[in-house]
Formats: sequence, structure tokens, C-alpha cells
Amino acid sequence: MSDNSKPEISPDVSEEEALRHASKMAKKKAARDKMMKNKDGEKGLIIVHTGPGKGKSSSGFGMIMRCIAHGMPSAVVQFIKGAWSTGERTLIEENFGELCQFYAMGEGFTWETQDKARDIAAARKGWEKAKEMILDARNTMVLLDEINIALRYEYLDLEEVLEFLVEQKPPMTHVVLTGRNAKEELIEIADLVTNMEQIKHPFRAGIKAQKGVEF
Repeated sequence: MSDNSKPEISPDVSEEEALRHASKMAKKKAARDKMMKNKDGEKGLIIVHTGPGKGKSSSGFGMIMRCIAHGMPSAVVQFIKGAWSTGERTLIEENFGELCQFYAMGEGFTWETQDKARDIAAARKGWEKAKEMILDARNTMVLLDEINIALRYEYLDLEEVLEFLVEQKPPMTHVVLTGRNAKEELIEIADLVTNMEQIKHPFRAGIKAQKGVEF
């Protein structure tokens, strides 16, 4: 809105209210523009989605779909849910395999396998594939789905993972790590951390995981 123009007046808003609102928004825009003026840098981010609430993997896959939409090659390595048939996996493998490599390395949650040595072996195999995908110069983003669980149960060496992310991750590659109970050391090195808070969950009311919502 220019200095000489007036905002369009709605029947439900007085001219005084409209002008006051327009002035307030103009000040906010000026402050925002000033803040963004020096923010023109780019880097490959370490992104952590953690917390007890739902949406950690969903958010990670949302970022992967953005990359696909922009024609940016990416990869997914699943550490726990590999034994599950998920909508994300089906969609990506059947429609976007040329843009997103998908590796389901897990065999289910530890209480399902009931074999610690097997869980550790699967996690290690997943980590080797994760490093390969991160170092692949073609990939803009790599999603490490549920890796935080593997780290929590010490199926992977935390120091090794941290050292790789800090020292060997290509400068412009984004890495997204999901799963509850993210290690504090991982949170410390991350550029973006989101903690999903749980307010209500249907599971507590006896409702099972449902297709399209949970998987």
C-alpha cells in the first residue's frame, strides 16, 4: 500500500480500524524486511524432529516431498519402520523413485524382534546406507527416519554419528533425523530442532493406528 492510497474498506470494518490495521502491518513488514536483509546465506541443515507427540516422521516426509516437487534428488533411510508397509514408501517408490531413493532397513520395534543382536545389526546396516546417501553429491536432503530410537537404545554409536554429521556431511546437504528422545548432544549440533508435544492421542482411547493417519 502506497502512502497516498487507502485500504479497501469492508462493511464490517470501520475506516479508522482499517487504517490503523494497515499502519500496524506496514510497520511489521518494515521490521521483517530489515530483519531479512542480511539473511541471504544458505547451508545444509541438520534438522531434528523429536518429542512424544505425533508428526515427527510426517514432517520429515513433508520435507522430502518438497524436494521432490522442486526436482531435487533426495533419499530416505528408515531405521525402525522398515517392516511396515507405509503410504509414504508406496507413494515414493511407485511414483518418484527416480528422484528419491528409499531404503527400509529396520525390522520393527525392539519389542517385536525381541533380538538385540539382530536390532543392532539392522541399525548398523542402516547407518552405513545413511552415510552413503549423505555423501552422495546428488542428494539435496536425506531423511533418517526413527534414527533417534536407534541412538536411544545404543544400537548406534552416538559419537560416531555426531562426528560424521559435523565433519563429513557435505556443506549443502540437509539431513533430517526423526524419533522421540533425541540425544542432547544431537540437539546441540543441530541447526533446527522441533519438539512435538502430545496433547491428546486416540490410542489412549483404545483406537488403533489407522491407515492414512499413522502409516
